[in-house]
Amino acid sequence: MTKRLVLLSIFCIAAFNLFAQKQQNNQKELITFTEKIHDYGTIEVGSPGDCVFKFTNNMKTALVISNVKPSCGCTVANWPKQPILPGKTGVIKLNYNTKIPGTFNKTIVVTSNAKNANVLLRIKGNVIRLQK
Repeated sequence: MTKRLVLLSIFCIAAFNLFAQKQQNNQKELITFTEKIHDYGTIEVGSPGDCVFKFTNNMKTALVISNVKPSCGCTVANWPKQPILPGKTGVIKLNYNTKIPGTFNKTIVVTSNAKNANVLLRIKGNVIRLQK
């Protein structure tokens, strides 16, 4: 009985280690962002609508971002067109049109050759007119 318990314990530990190693290897084939949501908070009409999403290429090969698609025409995206080498970082720049008052919650789909080929980013906030 004790031998079986010891063997079962060893098997469980080995299986857990293999699972953890596989998780780490999967992490290494991804594009990772320092943040996936940018909250502008409450801003005034006409304020700068710029924000930046920083990412890292955790793959063993060059990362190629093929498209960055905002959910509407009120957001303009700019991203690196050249490949990002393994371990290197890059930025995706967004500009939201702050001439439109009201709350907003927009999504941006980043498409690349990474294992997580489509990453969803989000911007949100509230644009107000100041009363004079």
